[in-house]
Amino acid sequence: MKKFPVMEHFYTIQGEGVFTGYPAYFIRLAGCDVGCTWCDVKDSWDTSGYPVYSPEEMYDWVLQAGANRVVITGGEPAMYDLTSISEIMINNNIKLHIETSAAHPIIGQFDWVCISPKKFKFPIPEEMIKANELKCIVYNKSDFEWAEQWAQTCDANCALFLQPEWDRREKMMPLIVEYVKENPHWRISLQTHKYLNIP
Repeated sequence: MKKFPVMEHFYTIQGEGVFTGYPAYFIRLAGCDVGCTWCDVKDSWDTSGYPVYSPEEMYDWVLQAGANRVVITGGEPAMYDLTSISEIMINNNIKLHIETSAAHPIIGQFDWVCISPKKFKFPIPEEMIKANELKCIVYNKSDFEWAEQWAQTCDANCALFLQPEWDRREKMMPLIVEYVKENPHWRISLQTHKYLNIP
């Protein structure tokens, strides 16, 4: 039975994007080869030292928490074939989401795919059509053009979000507000969980 390295797992409130405010069980897989300099979970990059768990054990966490929605995140979860996790969750009527940079093929069945493309390792263009939600992090002014580039590769129904990099939010938020007002196909995503001081 395949097992996966897990950095952390917890039941909380989704803080970003379309499902902001919904309860969700987060499973953060260890391992990432994207290497964003501003990453706020750099401890997730290396898999060594983290325990490994089976999909059945993960489902037990969700069941015990009473959750009905799971978010697989990382790290970079698309580094793994997630078929076994997706099967047990979906077969038990658990809504399954993934948050990924799409730098690797997204393998598994998901109810919601959030892709956040990174300049440090580009997404696979063919994977972008799987995005239900595109979340582009705005670190500097050039990221608006970057975001538009990837928005053009998504399905017409994809929800488009611009989110300030947390440590530069005060500087970038006024620019994001004006950009969204001028380009209303975009919405603003905030890391509300950080304002609420929850995981």
